[in-house]
Amino acid sequence: MAEQFLTLMADLDGDSQKRLSGWYGVLQKARFLGTQTPGLPYHMSLATFPLARESEAVALMQRAAERFPAVPVHFSHIGLFAGGKVLFCAPERNARLDALHGACEPDAESECRWTPHVTLLIDEPETVCAALPVLLRGFSPFVGKLTRLHLCAFWPTREIAAFEMNGKENGAASKP
Repeated sequence: MAEQFLTLMADLDGDSQKRLSGWYGVLQKARFLGTQTPGLPYHMSLATFPLARESEAVALMQRAAERFPAVPVHFSHIGLFAGGKVLFCAPERNARLDALHGACEPDAESECRWTPHVTLLIDEPETVCAALPVLLRGFSPFVGKLTRLHLCAFWPTREIAAFEMNGKENGAASKP
């Protein structure tokens, strides 16, 4: 299958990766495997782009990484998307997270439709719903950090570029 689109993502710090991997390990032990993309670190998708805008997406991502330091996120809840095929962990929205998203999203209208989340399991609704109580038993809120931005093309997955977030801005400013 030929590549179809680009996704700009924010990766979580190492401690958050371990916690999320532990939760997925519990799901795996209970035989919930899912169809989510293998090999990607746990991340929050910030924007999508057509393939033809790859150089623009890389430049936008690099500017955002230079502008923003790591962004703390308080993962306080889990949820399901409409249709029941995606089980996720989600943070509380805050000004810094919204500003990072705004700096990475070229379509201002999409900001109101964005649901910040980290996917834990993609499967059929019956499977996802059966996995929910397993995850609930081990879920506890935590504060993680978004520390790196990276861009991938999908399907198949192709890593394009990545930048550590090392800026000085507090994130409350508007889009560049």
